[in-house]
Amino acid sequence: MSAPERIPPRSVTTAELLARGELTVRGRIREASNAVLQCSVSFEGREALCVYKPVAGERPLWDFPDGTLAGREVAAYAVSEATGWGLVPPTVLRDGPYGEGMCQLWIEPSADEDGDGLLALVAGEEPADGWKAIGFAEVGDGETALLVHADDPRLRRLAVLDAVINNADRKGGHLLPAPGGRLYAIDHGVTFNAENKLRTLLWGWAGEPLTDEAAEVLAVLRDALAPGAPLATRLAELLTGAETEATRARVDALLASGRHPEPGGAWPAIPWPPV
Repeated sequence: MSAPERIPPRSVTTAELLARGELTVRGRIREASNAVLQCSVSFEGREALCVYKPVAGERPLWDFPDGTLAGREVAAYAVSEATGWGLVPPTVLRDGPYGEGMCQLWIEPSADEDGDGLLALVAGEEPADGWKAIGFAEVGDGETALLVHADDPRLRRLAVLDAVINNADRKGGHLLPAPGGRLYAIDHGVTFNAENKLRTLLWGWAGEPLTDEAAEVLAVLRDALAPGAPLATRLAELLTGAETEATRARVDALLASGRHPEPGGAWPAIPWPPV
């Protein structure tokens, strides 16, 4: 009699791990304005670190409905995945030790590159080759310096994503270079407002033509956001109808102009503090 065939254990996906795994709180990230907890998550033999942001720990904001920031983080991940650029770490909405919240895979920064290498303060009025100007910043004693960001294709993709999701708070500290040359971006709780609230450090390409790649990705997003399409259906679960429609309109506007957006003037263009 032959031995029974051994079935190898199935591979647990990251989405399953985050959505179904057991969360164990390891500590709190004190620098954050809302409650942000570092946790370990384990499921069927797989374990990882993650960030858990419970809705109960969200501070009210005057311009966003209460208790919606976690859902906006998940919506940002959904749009990022639809672009194919993978700029936002895997993110789910789930129950946890302190109630429903956002759970996102922890990204360990690269040892070879850090976010400081993407931003700099320099003397003079023009950036060096390989850098894009953001604006002038006070550095003390009445002195100013030019704030610049790298002319990096990863950042340029992120600038397009931020324009689509209407990111009101893209700071330097939200950039996480990861091993293998990947760049991740985090903290997308204040996104998708129906009103134009784009605030970012990535204005270096403002008014410049979009890359061919960006135009192709935006065309894909336009189809994915059509009423009844999977992405539109998912966003409708996480956002208001007006916010989903505004997202669709922003994609259409970017395709129509063929250019990166410019500051509108009615809203501060750069978040504070910028890093």
